[in-house]
Amino acid sequence: MNDEIKQMTEEIKRMKREKNAVIVAHNYQVDEVQELADVVGDSFKLSQYCASTNADVVVFCGVHFMAESAKILSPEKTVLLPEIDAGCPMADMVTPEALAEEKKKYPNATVVCYINTSAAVKAECDICCTSSNAVKVIRSIPNDEILFVPDKNLGSFVAKQVPDKKIHLWQGFCITHHRVSREDAEKAKSVHPDALILAHPECRQEVLEMADFVGSTAQIIEFAKKSSHDKFLIATEMGILHQLKKDNPNKSFYLLSPGLVCPNMKKTKVESVYNALKYNRYEINIDKDVMERARKSLEAMLSVQ
Repeated sequence: MNDEIKQMTEEIKRMKREKNAVIVAHNYQVDEVQELADVVGDSFKLSQYCASTNADVVVFCGVHFMAESAKILSPEKTVLLPEIDAGCPMADMVTPEALAEEKKKYPNATVVCYINTSAAVKAECDICCTSSNAVKVIRSIPNDEILFVPDKNLGSFVAKQVPDKKIHLWQGFCITHHRVSREDAEKAKSVHPDALILAHPECRQEVLEMADFVGSTAQIIEFAKKSSHDKFLIATEMGILHQLKKDNPNKSFYLLSPGLVCPNMKKTKVESVYNALKYNRYEINIDKDVMERARKSLEAMLSVQ
């Protein structure tokens, strides 16, 4: 850590105390930002934390839809997104207008949206889910017809676990996970034949079929920690390697494909967090009506036991 970063880190700690702020970071953030954070986790863990914290300010090191979710669950808090153009291509694959049209095709379906959606899309949905709890959420719904947006890969994975539901899939996907192919998995496995493949459900079905375990980032971290195995091929965004190596210094982790890098997740740096706290940059604000309607879908998710 160079002197400038050290100085900024000390200043960040001071400003946090002064402003009663917390820093939360997704598992895909760069290592230095994860180390700065009070809490590191997947979307579900961070949603829960933002809803429960007594902080006045939340600095959300992630992408836009995550900071929006934090604001929806804690409207009285100031929520800052350090890099305002850190977006999510998958979230951009569904708009509220297009979803409203799709809902007309399935008037009896319960609309479930992945948390990787904008607040405006969440406002059009009945219940939200994350990759950690998607199966549990779908099982909790009395209705047997579901419209699932926007991730067709996660939706397909869930459909296999819950065969008694009729699930209509929106044709969206995560460009980072979707680019990984079966050939990538076979090539990685040929180099590390004794490694287990741990994959995120945003990957294509052909990759998930080769996986030894499929789960969210938090579930992958937990699996690796408890496993007696000592070699793993990781089929999700490279940021997760930081926590995996930290938790398991005597185990080996290899990225399944060099393409598993999300440029948006890599935008936030220590300097971004410093500027966020110093200049109140960039505050997330959401239309009141949208926020009220979107909150219902998030709270419905958080109430699922």
